[in-house]
Amino acid sequence: MMQVALKDIGCAVELQQVSARSTLLLLLLVSGLQARSLQPDIEPNIKEATFHDKSDTSCQGRCGEKYKKSDPCHCNKKCAKYNNCCSDYDNLCSGGASANGGGASASAHSGSSSHHREADISNEEIKTMSEKLYKCDVNKAVDSDIILNKQEMASSTRNPEDLCEEPLYQYVNEEILKRPTFAVFISLLDNYDRKTGTDETHTPEEIQEQKNFLQEIMKTKVMKELYTFFHQKGLYSTEKEFADDLQKMWFGLYSRSKGEQDSSGFEHVFVGEVKKGQVSGFHSWIRFYLLEKKGMMNYYSYNYDGPWTHYPDVLGQQFNWDGFNKEVGTQFIGSSPEFDFALYTLCFISRPGKKCQLSLGGNTISIQTYEWTKTTYDKGKKFIATAYPTF
Repeated sequence: MMQVALKDIGCAVELQQVSARSTLLLLLLVSGLQARSLQPDIEPNIKEATFHDKSDTSCQGRCGEKYKKSDPCHCNKKCAKYNNCCSDYDNLCSGGASANGGGASASAHSGSSSHHREADISNEEIKTMSEKLYKCDVNKAVDSDIILNKQEMASSTRNPEDLCEEPLYQYVNEEILKRPTFAVFISLLDNYDRKTGTDETHTPEEIQEQKNFLQEIMKTKVMKELYTFFHQKGLYSTEKEFADDLQKMWFGLYSRSKGEQDSSGFEHVFVGEVKKGQVSGFHSWIRFYLLEKKGMMNYYSYNYDGPWTHYPDVLGQQFNWDGFNKEVGTQFIGSSPEFDFALYTLCFISRPGKKCQLSLGGNTISIQTYEWTKTTYDKGKKFIATAYPTF
């Protein structure tokens, strides 16, 4: 009887240990899924925009390795030619003109990137330039112009759930929307059909609205600073050349579905699109606010709130746009249209298809851009596929 009792006790202890191990494994699995679900801004319609382990996206221990099609980025000598190096390739593998930590340089090559001439732009130069743009955005909102009601933070974004009963924007001083760059930006928002697969056509009036927008933002210090930076790098000779190229790379039409000219960088990033029942792109706080005011936007929750205590800030959020969900979307909040446009352009030209680290008011944030590679303009230049803040 004693032996049987001891055996039963041993079984009970073993079962408790198994149960404890199972519980721990379950908690680790759930934690991992939640951590993955809080990744910033998933773009389901850009094949390259998938998330990988850090070891897959870093050259740590990978310098000189053979090409593998499944790798999201590469660490051999050919990656510079094909513009698919990992972001730390220059630092770790001495692949670029410099390998000195934060000052590594990358080139915008005429054959493999968006632009026509070669220009070395270092990481430090990008950070310095982004700080300049941040400081000279005089059209941005001040603290009293916008009151947010962020409400609930999402613990997971994989299963869309409406955690917030109230709108995100409790108050917006609409006088700022009457400022010239805001007004011309807003005039562009009704020029698009959000569903991919629906052919877009630009009427003469809409093309003129694009030109009006570019003309207006080119008057601002933000865009003049950006032009001066690129001019000094030898990328553009005149402001007109710069503005003409901006119109093509941002507003030029291409096909995301079935051959129709149904999309552009501007539509995707600033207006938002719907493909396969999900929202893609949509990174404009102004667009969000205007739709929410009309009752067409249902704010679900947020999953990231940037460290900035003044505008512009960055918010990662989940929402439903008139029946279609956005799982994770990031937006600058309170910024001017020219500021968003300038930062995305800075990163697209300097680091096409890569993460581009910025400094804004002493805090860091990255912009992820992707090139549209199926069609080009002006003898091989790439259109913008997407651009968005990531953390």
